[in-house]
Amino acid sequence: MNLVWVVVLMVFCNVYLSNGVNTNVSTRPDVVNIGSIFTFDSEIGKVAKVAIEAAIEDVNANPAVLGGTKLKLTMHDSNFSGFMGIVEALWFMETETVAIIGPQSSVIAHVISHIANELQVPLLSFAATDPTLSSLQYPFFVRTTQNDLFQMAAIAEIVEHYEWREVIAIYADDDYGRNGIAALEDQLAAKRCQISYKAPLIPEATRTDITDALVKVALTESRIVVLHTYSDWGMDVFAVAQYLGMMGSGYVWIATNWLSTVLDTNSPLPLEQMDKIQGVITLRMYTPDSELKRNFVSRWSNLKSKKMANGGPVGLNSYGLYAYDTVWLLAHAIDAFFNQGGNISFSNDSRLNELHGGSLHLDAMSIFDGGNLLLENILQVNMTGVTGPIKFASDRSLISPAYEVINVIGTGFRSIGYWSNYSGLSVVPPETLYMKPPNRSSANQQLYSVIWPGQTTQKPRGWVFPNHGRQLRIGVPNRVSYREFITKVPGTDMFKGYCIDVFTAALNLLPYAVPYKLIPFGDGLNNPSCTELVSLITAGVYDAAVGDIAIITNRTRMVDFTQPYVESGLVVVAPVRKLNSSTWAFMRPFTARMWCVTAISFLIVGAVVWILEHRMNDDFRGPPRKQVVTILWFSFSTLFFAHRENTVSTLGRLVLIIWLFVVLIINSSYTASLTSILTVQQLSSPIKGIESLITSNDPIGYQQGSFVRNYLIEEFNIHESRLVPLNEPEDYAKALKNGPKKGGVAAVVDERAYMELFLSTRCEFSIVGQEFTKNGWGFAFPRDSPLAIDMSTAILKLSENGELQRIHDKWLMRSACSLQGAKLEVDRLQLKSFSGLFLICGLACLLALIVYFIQMVRQFNRHYSEEDSSESSGRSSRSARLQTFLSFADEKVERVKSRSKRRQMEGASTRSNDGEDESTNGSKKSRVEISSNKHVSFCIETSS
Repeated sequence: MNLVWVVVLMVFCNVYLSNGVNTNVSTRPDVVNIGSIFTFDSEIGKVAKVAIEAAIEDVNANPAVLGGTKLKLTMHDSNFSGFMGIVEALWFMETETVAIIGPQSSVIAHVISHIANELQVPLLSFAATDPTLSSLQYPFFVRTTQNDLFQMAAIAEIVEHYEWREVIAIYADDDYGRNGIAALEDQLAAKRCQISYKAPLIPEATRTDITDALVKVALTESRIVVLHTYSDWGMDVFAVAQYLGMMGSGYVWIATNWLSTVLDTNSPLPLEQMDKIQGVITLRMYTPDSELKRNFVSRWSNLKSKKMANGGPVGLNSYGLYAYDTVWLLAHAIDAFFNQGGNISFSNDSRLNELHGGSLHLDAMSIFDGGNLLLENILQVNMTGVTGPIKFASDRSLISPAYEVINVIGTGFRSIGYWSNYSGLSVVPPETLYMKPPNRSSANQQLYSVIWPGQTTQKPRGWVFPNHGRQLRIGVPNRVSYREFITKVPGTDMFKGYCIDVFTAALNLLPYAVPYKLIPFGDGLNNPSCTELVSLITAGVYDAAVGDIAIITNRTRMVDFTQPYVESGLVVVAPVRKLNSSTWAFMRPFTARMWCVTAISFLIVGAVVWILEHRMNDDFRGPPRKQVVTILWFSFSTLFFAHRENTVSTLGRLVLIIWLFVVLIINSSYTASLTSILTVQQLSSPIKGIESLITSNDPIGYQQGSFVRNYLIEEFNIHESRLVPLNEPEDYAKALKNGPKKGGVAAVVDERAYMELFLSTRCEFSIVGQEFTKNGWGFAFPRDSPLAIDMSTAILKLSENGELQRIHDKWLMRSACSLQGAKLEVDRLQLKSFSGLFLICGLACLLALIVYFIQMVRQFNRHYSEEDSSESSGRSSRSARLQTFLSFADEKVERVKSRSKRRQMEGASTRSNDGEDESTNGSKKSRVEISSNKHVSFCIETSS
């Protein structure tokens, strides 16, 4: 409320003020003045009045609380009037009041908080729950009850728990109602829910006002109603709702804690009033059970009979408990204030001095000098009261906010669970969960069963089609091609086709009737864009869209789709030709490179095995011509595992085993590929798939109005000049037959569902390559539409009971093409498919050769000693040694071993004859003999 208006009210109301300013400078005075403002005759006020007076007596009776200082309470009745609340607040500013308990109304709290800020007098409200009062704008306002922000969070979690998405809000159109519903809207939005309709009512709403609002509510779609009003006319809303038939089956009513306050205060309610609220859910501020609470509840009957003059049954409600604790909280804060040296003193407001001398004496209001210190001590209080632990969080809200969820049934009500800011919904008291880690998983959010309006335990769906007589406007693409999917019946407003049959079959499975009208979208000359159709749902032109609408990313950002009823994806269709068997058909399984590498590998393996076997296997020895023939024969005979030569060396056997495994794989692959080529009719196409189209510059056809155009441009960077729009299947066939050279296209990219229908009677074309996207077709609805969920469930049922397949066979089953069993030319077996095998075999050969040569060099060095140092120099000696090594490499192993043994025996005989003294000369002669034996041996081998 505007501060200027407040000042004007202050001017008019100051007739109640005196012009004196008194100060009290004593450190610990005998009496401390506090005030209280609320409506005595309200549901909250008549309980709070008893509780506050009892708390004052309890505090004053306990000298340990304030050290002998007494609290003097002055209570003013605002009498449901905001104006009187402001006047009474101004009156308190004259009377050395250090704090005010109240106000009860959030509207009054907004106004007098400005006065409290100026004069530094703390306001402690036990009933003003407006969330916006917690802002930094009102530093001297302290809420000693729960913030409506948490109550709205609890309602939002209840809505989410029952999987509803939209609610209707009925509320009082003032600060309390508007700000509470704004908080609810934020909490619902965080859970992807929303308020679909708001029905504000004036704070003093009459039955006529309520009736007008509820009639409009009844015409809306949602059946979840949140009622956030005042207790003095909230019951009238239920009376009108019952009269209009809105308390029956299908409706859900969630009332804020005003209803639990009515139930607690006036229990038991008359039966005629209870009948009006059957099945309603309401919230109650939760206060844990404790000895303090039990003692106070047991005193309540005596307290109300002693302090209420007119008597009557008045029950204790949550606000009464918070009012009682507010007094104790203030008492503890005042005690801490005095302990810190605070004084009760007041001073003039300098900004009011210029009004001095006026007839209204506004300068009589004074500032509480210790206001800031007292406020600081209030916010630092940490105590346990009848409502449980009392402590303020950093945002100045009470810690551990919690609510009890209540279901009104029969002549009373029952608790169905709890909500806490710590762990959400639960069926156990919140204090038992505070000792455990918070768990807000959906499985942990629980409530007991509810009896809903209409005496049903089945959870209401939460929405119906509006009762305003308007049919659901459904946009349908007016196609000019592939009319089997959807087409308009000439001369009528009706549509037929596969998509329409699926839609009507799904509607028939819904447990409610859906009035709808199919509206054609498109000019009937060209296929319309389904993306534009979907965007019109967001714009409100259509309520849904039915047809061959592909579910793609940019469309899902605008609408919600049902479960897909057709699985589809993009494919490439190109002309194909038959491949007839030829003389050289047996060469087709392998590429030329594969043939070359395979042949070379045969020769290499044969040569390696010959090297490894030559010195020890007679099958691999003989004249050079025979050796060459042996290598060739052995190499290629392994292809059929028909080699006659035995391998005796370990290394040779190792190489042969690995090579035979390679041959087995190659042979099996060749046989399978050749069998396919010779037994299955082959089709060939120069286009191999989407990759071929990307790398070429040939034109590409696509269905006009389809998302394919943008997809090819954005995802594959294909220039739009290459893209040719096509309408009819005949256009597809003509463009493909003409080809790029005659103004046609090299291939067509379209969805598989269309292409399968297209190819069913056109054998000269075929799908080439793999399907390169995965999507489906669905029906489109506005975001968060409950109808989309029900339709998805219905489509799943159609799939499970076989009805979806029956509809498919009715519209899309066509005579198979004569080439249905043919398939595209099988790609030749590439070298890369066998590169691993060749690599393993090559490494095995290389390793075997390395090991073999190392062994042979060591054997050569062991059987032939070094020549004399004088003879070792010069090219002739190196050449002779090389010749000796080559001769050794060609020599059979058994002969080398025999000669070595003979030389050892001759050497031993010579050493024994010469004696030990001529050992050196004998050694030299031995070397000469060995040298001459080498030459002799070489000549013998050569002659042989």
